[in-house]
Amino acid sequence: MWKTIVRRFLIMIPQLFVLSVIIFILAKFMPGDPFTGLITPQTDPARIAELTEKAGLNDPVHIQYLRWVGNAFQGDFGLSYTYKRSVADLIGERALNTFWLSLLSVILLYLIAIPLGILAGRYQNSRLDKTIVMYSFVTYAIPTFVLGLIFLFLFGYQLGWFPTSGSVDVKSTEGTIGYYWDRFYHILLPSITYAILGTTGIIQYLRSEIIDAKAMDYVRTARSKGIPMRKVYSKHIFRNSLLPIAAFLGFTITGLLGGSIFIETIFGYPGMGQLFISSILSRDYSVITALVMLFGFLALLGSLLSDIIMSIVDPRIRIE
Repeated sequence: MWKTIVRRFLIMIPQLFVLSVIIFILAKFMPGDPFTGLITPQTDPARIAELTEKAGLNDPVHIQYLRWVGNAFQGDFGLSYTYKRSVADLIGERALNTFWLSLLSVILLYLIAIPLGILAGRYQNSRLDKTIVMYSFVTYAIPTFVLGLIFLFLFGYQLGWFPTSGSVDVKSTEGTIGYYWDRFYHILLPSITYAILGTTGIIQYLRSEIIDAKAMDYVRTARSKGIPMRKVYSKHIFRNSLLPIAAFLGFTITGLLGGSIFIETIFGYPGMGQLFISSILSRDYSVITALVMLFGFLALLGSLLSDIIMSIVDPRIRIE
């Protein structure tokens, strides 16, 4: 398995190279430049030209690309023209916020989806099953920004149960118990929103797997031997039905690490999704290219993680 993992990582190199070229070229085709927002009726055009020349934006495209790649290998993704900070430091700070939001979202996602999927599959065509299926249809149909705005308005502004923006209260002292509780408090509502919207696929997939498993020969054999249905479900049906769900775990983790553009923007949460949108609006090329490269790497990593997780939970499968 280790040989396969190393080989997959080596295959990522040309994939990331092609991705980097496409990203860099598309970023250059975007209208304006990082200094467009600085132009006012009082701005001296010579000053804008000076900044552009100093940033190397007048160099040939291939020179700019090679410079960017060379610096990236050294961990230097340039300077954010908007935030006046190192891109690596900026993304690192936002990635930490997104990580905690994603971690809680994944936990809530599976805590909600797995029990509902199991109940719907076990009690097929019951009132409970129909209620869960209806819940799945509603959460699948409702757009992310709509549910986010509803939750923000209801629980944030009307009831005042949750904060409406930010990742921590400015009055909190870092390192204290109150500080960490405040961070958790700020990500709770966005995480719940994110988790609810993500449960649909897992619930439906798990429900279908359990319904199909109940008709399998090994289940009939177990029942013919007099094994109680509780044990048949816990030791046979549930275990085998959860295997495909584990295969999606890698994509789920890496996908959430990229941040949710809608969730983070609606709730004013300073994560990578919100940073991506603000960078596009401000033409911050250095941040845009670094983020998209990171998102591309996470997508490739998610595929590898899914294969590894599947091979671990199912001994019959080995990636060789």
